[in-house]
Amino acid sequence: MLVCNLGSGRGFSNREVLAASERVVGRSIPHAVGPRRPGDPPVLVASIERAAEVLDWRPRRSTLEEMIGSAWAWNRARRMPEA
Repeated sequence: MLVCNLGSGRGFSNREVLAASERVVGRSIPHAVGPRRPGDPPVLVASIERAAEVLDWRPRRSTLEEMIGSAWAWNRARRMPEA
């Protein structure tokens, strides 16, 4: 079985993801900030080297806004109409 990480190869903090998500959706997103949980690593970034080598795969979206925007558009296109 082949297992590969797909992503940008760059890590983002929770706050960066939240801020970018708010920019993409155009409104604030309710959230709560708390202390780091026991066992949480200070930094965690998956390597995309294997996907690049084995699958000749490269990310098409380079910014966090592009990644979130693509997922947001995909989700909205498939969402059931509100009654």
